[in-house]
This record gives sequence, C-alpha cells and structure tokens, in this order.
Amino acid sequence: MSDTTGPPGEILLSRERIHERISELGRDISRDYAGQAPLLIGVLKGAFVFMADLARAIDLPVEVDFMAVSSYGNATRTSGVVRIVKDLDADLSGRHVIVVEDIIDSGLTLNYLRRNLQSREPASLEVCALLVRSGRQPDELDLKYVGFEIPPDFVVGYGLDVAERYRNLPHVYRMDTAAPHA
Repeated sequence: MSDTTGPPGEILLSRERIHERISELGRDISRDYAGQAPLLIGVLKGAFVFMADLARAIDLPVEVDFMAVSSYGNATRTSGVVRIVKDLDADLSGRHVIVVEDIIDSGLTLNYLRRNLQSREPASLEVCALLVRSGRQPDELDLKYVGFEIPPDFVVGYGLDVAERYRNLPHVYRMDTAAPHA
C-alpha cells in the first residue's frame, strides 16, 4: 500500500505492538467473561479495525453491534456536542456489554455513551479503548481495558482518520501538521 503523499507523520505505535496488546486484551476479556457471551459494541467509524482484531482475540462466543456517534465532524478537535448517528440493533437488557472505542480524548463522548447505554439496563457495562490521550480528561474515566496511553497529539491510522483519510494505514501515526488534510 502506498500513498503518493507519503506517511502522515512518524509511527507512534507499530502494527506489531498494536497486535501484541490486542492479544493481551483478548486474553483479559476471555478470562473476565469466562462462560459468558459478551456483546461488543463498536463505536463507528474509528473502532471498526480495532474491534475486528479484538473480537478475533477473544476466546469466547461474542456478538457484535455498532453505534455511530459524532462529536468531531471533519475537525481535529471535538465540538463538545455528541449526537447518535446510528443506534444499536441489539437489546441490551441483561447483557454483558463491552463498548469498544478507538480513542478516548476528553471523555465527553464516552460519558454520553455510558449514560445512554446504562439506561438500557445491561447486566454489566465496561469499556475497551485502544488509545487514551493523556491529560485530556477532566475526571477519572474508570476504564477497565486500555490498549495504550498516548501523548495528547492528534493520531491517525489503524481506523483513526482525519477528514476520512488514513483509516487504512496499519500503524498509528502521530499526525504531522505539515501533512495534507484533504
């Protein structure tokens, strides 16, 4: 795969390191949910790559569903307004639910999702985030499964984008501010 504009910046997390950590998360979830069939809820669009790899790393029967929320639009910073663009198909009542997020920034979107999903009466509700930007959350987020804590830089690749670009890159890159954004 090659992009004529070149890489968007330096590699922050290699494909190999990402896959090692996802294997570890899969083992943790398999242990914690032994005998259960957790429902993984992927937050679109960014989490689709991570969720596919995570689901394969979990040694349990899992079900999947997707939600799409918007708080960024085409910007590199959250607007502060969260809206549901696509809701779930599954009923959460009595289910063990794991929300799968690509990245946690301010925590605003996650807090909104937690309140919304908790009102649907799941048996349990946990979060598995690939990335957490350090120092961006005003409150403790109580995340059970975290892939990596990263600097507060803007990142792309492995499902993460800017203006719908770079999702297909195999590594996570620290976005070079000189890279083209359109």
